[in-house]
Amino acid sequence: MSFWGAMNLMDPSSPIQSEMILFHDHAMILLIGIFVLVACLGVKLCVNQVSSRTTHEAQLLEILWTIIPAFLLVWLALPSLRLLYLLDEQSSNGLILKATGHQWYWSYEIPSIGISSFDSYMIQENSLQNGEFRLLEVDNRPILPYNMTINTLTTSTDVIHAWAIPSMGIKMDAVPGRLNMMGIQSFSPGVFYGQCSEICGANHSYMPIVVEFLSLEDFIN
Repeated sequence: MSFWGAMNLMDPSSPIQSEMILFHDHAMILLIGIFVLVACLGVKLCVNQVSSRTTHEAQLLEILWTIIPAFLLVWLALPSLRLLYLLDEQSSNGLILKATGHQWYWSYEIPSIGISSFDSYMIQENSLQNGEFRLLEVDNRPILPYNMTINTLTTSTDVIHAWAIPSMGIKMDAVPGRLNMMGIQSFSPGVFYGQCSEICGANHSYMPIVVEFLSLEDFIN
């Protein structure tokens, strides 16, 4: 198992997920540093026998403990804002994948190349082939080209669902009567799995998401 798998973070398969992992590391450096500093000061205060009852103010100390946390907040906010802007970026290549949530399955269409709507149901456990994953395989999965940003639209016909693929850093609500859009892009060809991440009813855990990425030549063929 890879390092990120051991840490319960999937290996990134898209630029957005890579940026999310970098931001995670960036934030953890700050949090661990603050925890170590506070822990050391707490231990020092507990074992220190010296106290002062005559000091009423310390202007320099008050300035420092105001400026330093403000600087740390800016240090955390700048990469966070950058990541938010990256999440909002949309390509203009015209390739669109539309995912519609139902209780309890997904339907897909790629209107820009004339692929009409088709349903994607979970394969039952007694129908799985060797090497297939329980509760994750589907009978029909959308096929997309890798190294190309695809605009993904989500909506729903009944209740709120969530179209999520963790390894690609995407989680997008599918809301009835509304279209949400987000760009996805894969580093390499492969099959990527996800599940509905919104509690949508009794069979919430039985509507997996599977997307397959191929090279542009294979996709065209």
